[in-house]
Amino acid sequence: MTDAQERVRPSGVWATAVGVARVRALETERENALFRDPLAQAFATAGGLWPSSSPLPGDEAARRRRMGVALSIVIRTKFLDDLLQQAAASGVRQVVVLGAGMDSRAFRMDWPEGTRLFEVDTAAPLDFKESVLCRERAVARCERITVAVDLREDWPGALAAAGHDRAAPTVWIAEGLLIYLPEDAVELLLARISAQSAPGSRMGLTLGSRGVIERFGADAVPGSAASMWISEMPDDPVGWLAGHGWEACCHTLRERAAAYGRPISTPPQHEERPGGLISAVRRRSASPFPG
Repeated sequence: MTDAQERVRPSGVWATAVGVARVRALETERENALFRDPLAQAFATAGGLWPSSSPLPGDEAARRRRMGVALSIVIRTKFLDDLLQQAAASGVRQVVVLGAGMDSRAFRMDWPEGTRLFEVDTAAPLDFKESVLCRERAVARCERITVAVDLREDWPGALAAAGHDRAAPTVWIAEGLLIYLPEDAVELLLARISAQSAPGSRMGLTLGSRGVIERFGADAVPGSAASMWISEMPDDPVGWLAGHGWEACCHTLRERAAAYGRPISTPPQHEERPGGLISAVRRRSASPFPG
């Protein structure tokens, strides 16, 4: 295979997943890395975003903005890794990653025996990902099942057909996903997740607002995602999730960064809203599946 054939330029929303992989590859190279993602560099290379020394446009201010966005990706990755480990320790053996992109948790994390991890995304990123995984001879550490479906379609049906058991607790991950969906689509997604979630299920979400783009600048966001940023974070994420039957805790990026030993040194330019890193537990039985 030639270099030109290996370097496929992803497009659309899922192109941002390759940009996120590049950030994770850079973190993996750090001596004090918060996580290790051995496959991230391969994803970034295949998408034309590696080596990391490739020059990026922009002045010093743009570089600082990119560093800020990169830190947010690192912190959210660590946050969700911890959430998944806690869910596994509590006995949850089903994992669903929505909009999975270049997520490699099936390969890089230790999973208890019997864990089934479902990766839900459209065919294009899953095919791209599979070509890289085959080339790297990657071996999953749990049962990994890919589900090729658009989240605007009947993904619960496709997930059930792939073997997901709605009667057993599930841990759901929606990382860097909700910002690309309009408000009604976010509500439907959450209603569908809730309908598939037995008591004891868990969920990890990342939320955001357009104000983040205004502060960091569109040039800071991987894959030119700024133009696709649609959804605003609710004013009261905990109350919003409670309305769907979830007991949630929210954390700010600044709070988690300090807890992980990566404090954000610059003072906040605006009053920080309720946090965009959400962990939640399902306390009540699932409602009937929404139409």
